[in-house]
Amino acid sequence: MKVCIVGSGGTISSLGHGPLDYVDYGDTGRKLDPAGLLAHFPEVAAEGEVIPVAWRAVGSPDMDVPDWLELVTLLHALPERHPGLDGIVLTHGTSTLEETAYFLHLALKLDIPVVLVGAQRPASAFGSDAGANLRNAVRVAGSPEARGMGVLVVLNDEIQSARDVTKTSIMRVQTFRTPDFGLLGYADPDRVLFYRRPTRRHAPATEFAVAGMESLPRVDIIASYAGADAVAIEAHLAAGAEGLVMAGLAPGMVPPRQRDALDRSAAAGIPVVISTRSPSGRVIPRDGLRRRGWLAADTLSPQKARILLMLALTVTREPERLQATFETY
Repeated sequence: MKVCIVGSGGTISSLGHGPLDYVDYGDTGRKLDPAGLLAHFPEVAAEGEVIPVAWRAVGSPDMDVPDWLELVTLLHALPERHPGLDGIVLTHGTSTLEETAYFLHLALKLDIPVVLVGAQRPASAFGSDAGANLRNAVRVAGSPEARGMGVLVVLNDEIQSARDVTKTSIMRVQTFRTPDFGLLGYADPDRVLFYRRPTRRHAPATEFAVAGMESLPRVDIIASYAGADAVAIEAHLAAGAEGLVMAGLAPGMVPPRQRDALDRSAAAGIPVVISTRSPSGRVIPRDGLRRRGWLAADTLSPQKARILLMLALTVTREPERLQATFETY
């Protein structure tokens, strides 16, 4: 088994003030690069040929679209640099891990497994999940069964699809969950096991070609709540938003003062996608949305609907095709 570990920082690579520091470790500024992680957790390297690749050493709130585009270029280059590569692991902070994972799930053109992994407790902490998560991520990335699954997320012995998984808890190690559909499989002590496959279209067989791009169309997320008005919508449009995603009220509605502003946006050719702040369920492309020219996000969370819309706008701006994209990916 031959696997690259690419480092981007995060809790999994952090060293705190001591073994009982579960909260303030980010203040130390001390992070292990992939080679340091392998030295800290030698059991990981024992899984096969594990190649460390240094890239970033930041917290996940620092991740941005240019970082994602740079990461695509880096990951695409690894199989040529390391012939016979079976898979790639990307260490990542958990705050935006699901967003990076979904972007790669849509944008990569690799046919080997790519696995994102993080931790809820720093590498230096008593009872840290960092070492076990990293070892399991390497095992999954090197598994032949992981091919064709798109980008995967591995924490807490569980394998999740990048499309559906979300962080559900600030502190608990079982934080990553797929509310409606459940996990794909387990990284158990004896073997890696898959029980289902993602059915929506994903990498590498996607229409999105981001190689060479330096940016993507700006898409902003706006929250709905009782009494919400159009101030945030107008501000985002003034800042240059080319698309809007609503974290709407379940099952996909917005308050009246937001509604009028969104109608004006859609009429002006700015795509409006209705997602929901509910952690579970599907926004249906019902007649009311179609009449207004709004798009339905299906089961995508607001943060993932934003990513899909950014990429979709590099291909088309036709409402019908954009809605078809949300029903395909």
